[in-house]
Amino acid sequence: MHRLESKSDIIRGFSPAWFNVTMGTGSIAVLTYNFPYHWAPLEYIGMAIALFNVIVYVAFSILFLARLIRYRDFYDILLHPQLSMSLGTIPMGLCTIVNALVTMLTRYNTHWIPTFALVLWCIIVVISVLCSLAVPFVAMTYQKYTIESMSSILLLPVVPNVVAVSTGGIVASVHSGSVATTIILISYVLWGMGVGLAMMLITAYLIRLVLYKLPPKEAMASAFIPLGPLGQSSYGIQVLGIQALRVLPKSLPQIAYLGDILHVFGFILGLLLWALALWWFVHAIYSSTHTFVHGKVPFNLGWWALIFPVGTLIYSSNALANTTGFTFFRVITAVLTAGLALLWIFVLARTFRFAWTGELFMASAVVRLELADNATDNDDEETNNNQNSASETCTGSPVSGIINVSVDPLRQV
Repeated sequence: MHRLESKSDIIRGFSPAWFNVTMGTGSIAVLTYNFPYHWAPLEYIGMAIALFNVIVYVAFSILFLARLIRYRDFYDILLHPQLSMSLGTIPMGLCTIVNALVTMLTRYNTHWIPTFALVLWCIIVVISVLCSLAVPFVAMTYQKYTIESMSSILLLPVVPNVVAVSTGGIVASVHSGSVATTIILISYVLWGMGVGLAMMLITAYLIRLVLYKLPPKEAMASAFIPLGPLGQSSYGIQVLGIQALRVLPKSLPQIAYLGDILHVFGFILGLLLWALALWWFVHAIYSSTHTFVHGKVPFNLGWWALIFPVGTLIYSSNALANTTGFTFFRVITAVLTAGLALLWIFVLARTFRFAWTGELFMASAVVRLELADNATDNDDEETNNNQNSASETCTGSPVSGIINVSVDPLRQV
């Protein structure tokens, strides 16, 4: 921590972007546990990673709550153009924990898991919906964007709705009757809300790429973010289709063949969305390769965008493999899981390194958003200089380079 003036700077510099770590780690845990070619040790490795992820999530939650209580700056975070977007990572990180909880522990006949998972899922739904409503509204009213400066991080506030869908399907699998029916119907509502908004934003981001080319090297990993809602929407609609086939014929018999229709619909739409996600995955790979070839890419927490979005594509591939039995999908799942696990180890090691030096806690502590109508041009110029200086450091902000927008006015505290 030699880069920090005091240990309290860890709390002051802790941002919601850190929950990207739990998203990626949780997805690796579930993917390892569900590896398509069964090997018993992988299940225990997956459970160990899941336990580590729970510890990390609890620690991060304590740090974030400590920041909010000590500095009372949630309003500032909500209005900040970078930190506000990362609020969506909080429920998504919790989704990975619930997924692991149900997937790994249900077979041990622990009777408390269905109820506990349902409570956590309800919390996820509330936070996800609030993020999808509040953060975009703030972006439309208090923050200033241009097409050139927009980035895929704008997807983060709306993606939690999509992620909560697959978690809802998993939670519904350990329930029956009216409870399972309610979970499924709510999940379909979340799917429509999240996927619709995500598609609009992905379209806008694709236009930005065509007009203004690839994002800067600091934002290299942001090329993978659109893969998240695409892969997750494919996986989620497949999981819901399976649960609809199991539950709805008994709970809603007045709607003939509803379960069968939703099951077929889930498979077909899941396959189509998987194909679109695959296209974006290839695009993100050669975009990142192009960026690496043309210069060194500095490390920041944005690198965790390489993990979770790719994990969603693997979830979808595995679901298609289980439905169709095709070896093609099974091989893709296995290869991508192995490669993603190695990448996770690399990114986790780099995160530990720069967190230990304190560099990942520095930048978010120096900028505070204030809506003061009498801000002077000198204040604006000073802020711009500070932002440019921060972007030139090795690690920069925890979301350094992900998005470059202006919120007027900003003032140094």
